[in-house]
Amino acid sequence: MVEKLAAQVKPELLMCRCICNHEPVHALCPPAGMVIVLPMQSKLIPHLPLERPIAFFDLETTGINPRSDRIVEISIIKVLPSGEHETLTERINPTVPIPPETTAIHGISDSDVADCSTFNERAQAVHDFMAECDLSGYNLSRFDIPLLTEELLRAGITFELEGRRVIDVQTIFHKREPRDLSAALRFYCSEMAFEDAHSAEGDVLATIRVLEGQLNRYSDLPRDVAALDAFCNRSQPDWVDRAGRLKWANNEVVLNFGQKKGTSLRYLIENEPSFIKWMLRSDFPRDVLELVQRAIEGEWPTRETKA
Repeated sequence: MVEKLAAQVKPELLMCRCICNHEPVHALCPPAGMVIVLPMQSKLIPHLPLERPIAFFDLETTGINPRSDRIVEISIIKVLPSGEHETLTERINPTVPIPPETTAIHGISDSDVADCSTFNERAQAVHDFMAECDLSGYNLSRFDIPLLTEELLRAGITFELEGRRVIDVQTIFHKREPRDLSAALRFYCSEMAFEDAHSAEGDVLATIRVLEGQLNRYSDLPRDVAALDAFCNRSQPDWVDRAGRLKWANNEVVLNFGQKKGTSLRYLIENEPSFIKWMLRSDFPRDVLELVQRAIEGEWPTRETKA
């Protein structure tokens, strides 16, 4: 089986494992990684016609802080409109210690990644693999996208979200059946055991199966990526940033959190600079920090543009 898979490898691509019929096959794992592209015997998401590729991805990390924690494993399954899919799964040396309590969750220790590439070394390949793709995952809007954005920025690469449609399977799930990923798998796929929980590839494959289960279960759920993006993010029209830390009120940008919720950003910059300094030192998403910094410099957002 390994020889047959290896014969189909496109040498100019980069990836680590192939997935066929939803089962991982450990074909080749060179240090730099390798992409294996195989035709699908059945589409992963037949209920969702695609106009362009959609990248499902999941991260295992050193912790839960999107700004300061690091990736230790990444898995991306890129589903193509043709029905083929490409998979990139790699473990990453985070260059910082992995806390024991985190290892207890995903099972990845310092010794497991000691000889792996750093993210800086793999950043361009990851970025290029996801280029021109819409995005999907489980809780990716609040965790995976911000953390991946930070990692790419450390490598000098900007991860552009403009024009990408984002389908957060957790959002659909929570709107319909508020639970976690294991419960989603049981509910939509009748799978009682989730043995690969907290392995990046296991999580991302489970996410794909859950999305297909959701599309199959809810006849009124949109059947195109643009409408699903609107469904998952329809609470955002008044948000200035993707996470809703800032929002529009009477044509002013105001805070949407904490004791100063509803206070205009302009007022805080002009009258409470210490609070603004605290914001810039804190763990807010990158787009929030950039918007505040530009406002300090006199570049104010308008309703037609977002950070």
